[in-house]
Parts: sequence; structure tokens; C-alpha cells
Amino acid sequence: MSKKTTKTTKTAPKKAPAKAKPAPEAKPEIIDAGGGILVEIAKPTKKAKAPKLVEGSLSAAFREAGDIHGISDPPEKPAKKAKPTTDAKPKNLSALDAAAKVLAEVGQPMNAKEMIDAMAKAGYWTSPGGKTPHATLYAAILREIGAKGKEARFAKTSKGHFASNA
Repeated sequence: MSKKTTKTTKTAPKKAPAKAKPAPEAKPEIIDAGGGILVEIAKPTKKAKAPKLVEGSLSAAFREAGDIHGISDPPEKPAKKAKPTTDAKPKNLSALDAAAKVLAEVGQPMNAKEMIDAMAKAGYWTSPGGKTPHATLYAAILREIGAKGKEARFAKTSKGHFASNA
């Protein structure tokens, strides 16, 4: 016959959870701020880093006492002045806005190079020094037509030519 062996494991008895100790009460301390002014300050507890003012503030106490020991509040900063609005200067048009304006004024389809030249002559927009502003304008017009569809300011009439959609 074979003996059946069973393993018995001993477990430690469960301990009751530790009770939290109540935080010690902060007892106020009264300090003489000079000039007959008393300030009540709470003593710091273990967690507190600095004493907290309970009643009033030291700067208020010094103000009332007449600037004892040469301590005073910093001078007040002057109020900031409002910036004047300049409505006399007209806002520069973007290349697309200028192209839409030129096409509406001319009334006939134009290609991108013609629009760039007409915008420069009218003073609506000039290239900031790019080598191919006509290619950038062409791409921007196609992008607007693709994004807005029938509500776009431009309509493509033939290959490379656009008219005003207004």
C-alpha cells in the first residue's frame, strides 16, 4: 500500500491593518511685528514646509505700522497703454485673392502667367522673389476648385485657362 502524502503549508496569521495616526494640531503662535501689531502664525506640522499666515499678512502689518525697518511693498507698475489701431494701411491681397479680382475685372479667361502680369500691373500682388509664381498660382487655383467645387471663385475653361466664377 502506498501512503498518501499531503502537503500542508503554514500561513502567517493576518494582521489587523495599522490605524492612521491623526495629524497633530497646529497651535498658533503670536509674534510681535513691531509698532504694537501682533500677527498670529500657525506652527508648522511635520508636512508643512513653512509657516502659514493665519490672520493678516506681514506686508499689511508693515504698511499699517508705517514701514518699520525699511521694508516696504514694491512700487506699482504703470498701466500698459493700448496700441493705436491703424486702419489707414490697406491689407495686402494674397495671390489667389488678387487673381480672383483680376479675372472679375477682365471678364475673360486667362492663364496663370497672364494673371501674374496683370496682378503686378494693377498693383494687387507681386511675387516675393519666387522663380515660378505662375506655377504656384496655377496649383492654388486647382486646389481651390477641387476643395470648394461649384462654390470656388474660379472655373477652368480650357487647359491652363481659368475664368471668374462670379
